[in-house]
Amino acid sequence: NQLRDEVRHKYDFSKTIKGNSDAIKKTFSLIEKAVLTNITVSITGETGTGKEVIAKAIHYNSARKQEPFIAINVSAIPSELIESELFGHERGAFTGAQTRRRGKFEEAGKGTIMLDEIGEMDLNMQSKLLRVLQEKEVVRVGGNENVKLKCRIIVATHRDLLEEVKKGNFREDLYYRLLGLPIELPPLRKRRGDILILAKYFIEEFSKENGVPAKKLSEKANNKLMGYNFPGNIRELKAIIELASVLSDDDMIESENINYPTSDPLLELLM
Repeated sequence: NQLRDEVRHKYDFSKTIKGNSDAIKKTFSLIEKAVLTNITVSITGETGTGKEVIAKAIHYNSARKQEPFIAINVSAIPSELIESELFGHERGAFTGAQTRRRGKFEEAGKGTIMLDEIGEMDLNMQSKLLRVLQEKEVVRVGGNENVKLKCRIIVATHRDLLEEVKKGNFREDLYYRLLGLPIELPPLRKRRGDILILAKYFIEEFSKENGVPAKKLSEKANNKLMGYNFPGNIRELKAIIELASVLSDDDMIESENINYPTSDPLLELLM
């Protein structure tokens, strides 16, 4: 498959997105469709399901791969600063604005901008974003110049945006403007067949990063992993596997090295 051959390293999605489950195969299929066009992509999924990994896979396998990939977490920026962060500002636009600053949309250029946790954006900012998307241009805060937009938009959220629309928390017109190609990432508990594939992958990655031989999972360790629900999804599995690799005394990871948040590995070591 030419798409999978094109980016052979960090962002090749057949290397960074692991699994054989039907759910993940469907995700692969949607990524392949997304990379061939400039359609807006909306990624939904619980925290820790890998939304930014998917966004990067789309960008770095698309015709825009040489251009910037800019990710911004909407929920991490105070509401009074978000407009300046996204659209930029002119010198003197507000107290402390000592120089002109380009916003994230400008920084993205002809690349991709990922608006993570878009469901956290307040209604006032939503209406400004809608105007920007409709006009395909931004005006910096305190400025008059229209700056044309050339970037691709990817949005991500752990919320059910349609439900937020019904509650009046999210603009319906913006929802349909952003929907584009929806990709819903399944939680790990719904792709249980991928747990051990991912675990092995994380062991190998951890051993490479730390220059140590890769360890193996014992049968009991496998069973313990398969018996857990992973509320934190792939991110949680990665953390559990990395800790298990450290706690294991030899080349085999045993079930007692697998620690879930309810158990305290340091305490267990002392016992």
